[in-house]
Amino acid sequence: MKNTDEIWGGVDALGAAFCGFADRIWDTPELAYDEYRSVETQRDMLERNGFRVTRNLAGIPTSVMGEAGEGGPVIAFLGEFDALPGLSQQAGVASCNPMDGTSNGHACGHNLLGGGAMLAATALKNWMAEKGMPGRVRYYGCPAEEGGAAKTFMVRDGVFDDVDIALSWHPGSIMGPFYPASLANTRIDFTFLGRASHAAAAPHLGRSALDAAELMNIGANYLREHMPSSARVHYAYMDAGGQAPNVVQSRVTIRYLVRADDLRQLRELVERVRAIAQGATLMTETTVQERVVSAVSNLMGNLPLEDTLFANLTRLGPPVYAPEDYDFAREIQETLSAQDIRAAYLAAGVPPRDGSPLCEVIAPREFVPPPFGSTDVGDVSWAVPTVQAWGATCAIGTQLHSWQMTAQGKSGIAHKGMVHMAKVLAATGRDVLQDPVLLDRVKADHAQRLAQDPYVCPLPLDVMPPIGQG
Repeated sequence: MKNTDEIWGGVDALGAAFCGFADRIWDTPELAYDEYRSVETQRDMLERNGFRVTRNLAGIPTSVMGEAGEGGPVIAFLGEFDALPGLSQQAGVASCNPMDGTSNGHACGHNLLGGGAMLAATALKNWMAEKGMPGRVRYYGCPAEEGGAAKTFMVRDGVFDDVDIALSWHPGSIMGPFYPASLANTRIDFTFLGRASHAAAAPHLGRSALDAAELMNIGANYLREHMPSSARVHYAYMDAGGQAPNVVQSRVTIRYLVRADDLRQLRELVERVRAIAQGATLMTETTVQERVVSAVSNLMGNLPLEDTLFANLTRLGPPVYAPEDYDFAREIQETLSAQDIRAAYLAAGVPPRDGSPLCEVIAPREFVPPPFGSTDVGDVSWAVPTVQAWGATCAIGTQLHSWQMTAQGKSGIAHKGMVHMAKVLAATGRDVLQDPVLLDRVKADHAQRLAQDPYVCPLPLDVMPPIGQG
């Protein structure tokens, strides 16, 4: 790859500073809605690079937005910076070796996601200033992607209403287009209420909330045979009622995560899950209360934006790594299974390749993967024309939400992949900014999709971000 684009040179000039910024976020892994140190790091970097900063978007204290420029279209870059629990890991170590002082870790690469998005925004801002180009560049620091649905709250609050396009990316092991295939989901806490009693002396006087939760799980297991094959139903006990088996448990809370291809299918499936909960109360003479915790929409595509981004991907080509990057990647692959490595190729639509542990290809544009999971970027894509890409920041086969992903988060592989994706995003934003016909096509595509399937926010109006509940 030759650095033949002026805006790519602008990204390279900033690269070292933003790799250090991403490392600082990695060093303070914080969970959803509790990213107070990380958001200060974000704010400081925005101010240092000349952005006008706004805090507390949608009433969320760990959100931040930086804006630069005047007039013209609004080009938004979406960044994230929350970590995951239980995935602490020392950087640069190819064995499971948690860090002292924290159980959290950046196992989904959000330190890189935010760093790369802000790098792209800064490079585009600088290019616009040099060219005297009207328009506004925004970087949105979005917290709580991991189950917190912060972007959904932000969309509901109108934070993106005046944005023309939004761009983002996600760390992974194979570079390519991020096909708009994700699952809408909602998280609901079901709290069963019964009656406590002595489990031996008076079991007939008790009504077990724990039994109700167990029966709900059985009903959900039978439901799995009779729902769409791409839908998913998961659960976790938030409060199992206590540790005394000689007490009939009177209160149990179980969280259900329901996923489906789209919002309509999600609503139908959620009602079936709710009916199962009610059935469990009838069998146990208990009652149930429910509380929606979060919800996100499926991703909406945009063909003109996807074509533009893919053209920049192919023009740039795969990242160029150093010999030591390949050495570390081989060490990481030794901790993975052959199935892990093969699955990474299959998920990207790339034939498995022998030899190289790092990405040397671009995933094809025409490959349509099955829905892989959920993201609150989905709600932004309904509000604003949105496009994303996969960046190559780790050894092929590395699974997201693993210690191996955390271990590579400050590596040369990660840094090179992050800077690489910033070039793709900055060039895509530049292309839209200077081509009014392209922007019109992008907006027409988005409007046509909305006309066929209008957006309905999956979050009930009375559900607020769970700030201070972590």
